[in-house]
Amino acid sequence: MTEPVTGAAAQPDDLDIEATLRPRRLAEFVGQPRVREQLELVLEASRRRGDPPDHILLSGPPGLGKTSLAMIVAVELGAAIRLTSGPALERAGDLAAMLSNLVPGDVLFIDEIHRIARPAEEMLYLAMEDFRVDVVVGKGPGATSIPLDIAPFTLVGATTRSGALTGPLRDRFGFTAHMEFYEPAELERVLRRAALILGVDLRPDGAEEIAGRSRGTPRIANRLLRRVRDFAEVRADGAVTREVARAALTVYDVDELGLDRLDRAVLSALVRGFGGGPVGVSTLAVAVGEDPGTVEEVCEPFLVRAGMLARTPRGRVATAAAWAHLGVPAPPDVLGTPPALF
Repeated sequence: MTEPVTGAAAQPDDLDIEATLRPRRLAEFVGQPRVREQLELVLEASRRRGDPPDHILLSGPPGLGKTSLAMIVAVELGAAIRLTSGPALERAGDLAAMLSNLVPGDVLFIDEIHRIARPAEEMLYLAMEDFRVDVVVGKGPGATSIPLDIAPFTLVGATTRSGALTGPLRDRFGFTAHMEFYEPAELERVLRRAALILGVDLRPDGAEEIAGRSRGTPRIANRLLRRVRDFAEVRADGAVTREVARAALTVYDVDELGLDRLDRAVLSALVRGFGGGPVGVSTLAVAVGEDPGTVEEVCEPFLVRAGMLARTPRGRVATAAAWAHLGVPAPPDVLGTPPALF
């Protein structure tokens, strides 16, 4: 599956750039004011006590800065950070080896923690509460459990699906923060900072144009900035103005609302091919020539948030906003149509 330019999941060419653009301190982090304030209190209290802070859970859609915040936690505490992911922890032994190498005060970051294997998760319970793990040696009746003390540490977990976490794991986090989508003005600040680091001549109207098409997600905003920069250097004078941004994003099939080619294909199939629905996601995926998982995980979240698509028990339904965006007259009973005034 090829991630579209407006996809929120990290792409291979994002990794090096994101490392460059990541804020290093909490004061540099743009957006999420409530989360920053709460996290600042947790970290400052920890520094004054001289103890590791409570374990931290960061939840929210991809691309909003969960990994950046985890790294900031380590920097603010003056501690080292160990990085891993839920899918990488398939066995309890994998986690035990990582925990045994921690030194006091270390930060352990587990991305997509909801995908951690059950044996490793059960070991993590004891490690988070009592800072020890039980290592099983041998098999069958002769197996013995050896308790192993580990250094006090802070676990930072990130998840895009907080509902998929088990109750016992969720309850062991002392601080939970939910990341919200960014406002356009916040994204403009993100873009100005990125442009300064990357050496892009970004004008205020250009930043406003890109921010309005970034789906409220900093990762997408930074990616679009790089694509617009390429266009500006090749087909313009290098300055990113509103006109240049519009022309560039037209080339990359990103419209004024942030919808890309696949998003519009899904809406068009739903409206023009199925009369607005309801239609099943598998049928919709066949109509646009994509995998059902791509339609459900990449396209639908933003279309639902934009108020253009609704998930119903009978299938997907296009709202009045979808009909209007495609320029197709909506039937009188379409979902979201304002009632007639008499």
